[in-house]
Amino acid sequence: MDKPVVRDAALLIFRAVLGVIFVAHGWEKLFMSGVTKTTGQFSAWGVPQPKLSVWITSIAELLGGALLVVGLLTTFVAGALALLIAAAIYFVHLSSGFFTVDNGIEFPLLLIASLLMIVVFGSGRASVDGVLTRG
Repeated sequence: MDKPVVRDAALLIFRAVLGVIFVAHGWEKLFMSGVTKTTGQFSAWGVPQPKLSVWITSIAELLGGALLVVGLLTTFVAGALALLIAAAIYFVHLSSGFFTVDNGIEFPLLLIASLLMIVVFGSGRASVDGVLTRG
C-alpha cells in the first residue's frame, strides 16, 4: 500500500470528497437557505457580524471546496478552511454537545482532522498543485 500511485489515488479521493462536502455546505448557505435565513441563524448563535460572516463562510466553502477538488493551492486552502471550522466550533458547536444530531462538535472535528491531513500530506500528484510542481 506504500506505493506512490495508491497514495496519490487515495489523496485524490479524499480531497474530492472533502471538497464536495464544502461546496455543498456553501451552496446550501447561499442558494438553498439563502443569505437572509442563514444570517438569522448566525445571529441567533452569536456569530459576530452575522451577514458578513455568512458571506465569508459561504464563499470560502464554495471556492475552497472547489479548489480542494482540483487540488489548487491545496495546503493553504485546507489550512484556511480548518481555521474557519475552528471558528464554527467556537461560536456554534461547542455549547451543543458532541453528536451531530444535536449540532455538536462531532462533524466539525472530523472536518478539521481531514483538513489537517491534507495540510500535512499535501494534494498528491493527481492535482493541479502536483502538475505545477513537477519538473
